[in-house]
Amino acid sequence: MEHVIEVEQKKEPYRKLIIALSVVIPVAVAVLFGVKVPGYDLSFLPPIYASMNGITAVLLIAAVVAIKNGKRVLHERLIKICMLCSALFLVMYVLYHMTSDSTPFGGTGPIRYVYFVILISHILLSVIVIPFVLFSYVRALSGNFARHRKLAKVTFPIWLYVAVTGVIVYLMISPYYPQH
Repeated sequence: MEHVIEVEQKKEPYRKLIIALSVVIPVAVAVLFGVKVPGYDLSFLPPIYASMNGITAVLLIAAVVAIKNGKRVLHERLIKICMLCSALFLVMYVLYHMTSDSTPFGGTGPIRYVYFVILISHILLSVIVIPFVLFSYVRALSGNFARHRKLAKVTFPIWLYVAVTGVIVYLMISPYYPQH
């Protein structure tokens, strides 16, 4: 049994850490949503963090093109930038929501349903993609490229969807932000 655990850890380094982060990050975000810090005006953040999503989407596509053209170092750099952009998005998103009231969507009719379908799928997949991104990254770092490629084929479309729908959600709700 000990040998099986040892083989499993070599096969999937950082497994426990990735699982822990995949739980802690969404829980921390949910908890921080309940925290309100008055006195700060961070209303300038939504277009910036939406841009982080847009940059992530473009760079994810560029990363796939790079690896398909055999440019592994470029691919790795682009993915690291995507991870940084996603982390910056998350920090800014949480800071904004800790200092500002949520903005309700003001659209009516069918567009309201479209908005909520996009928003809910975006939120759910943004939680689900965390372990996919982290496991894909660790597999590449550890040189397990066969397993990395296999998982990246699932990770890429989910991550891209989350990045693109983040921009769409922003564009749909931005007319309803309070005007200063």
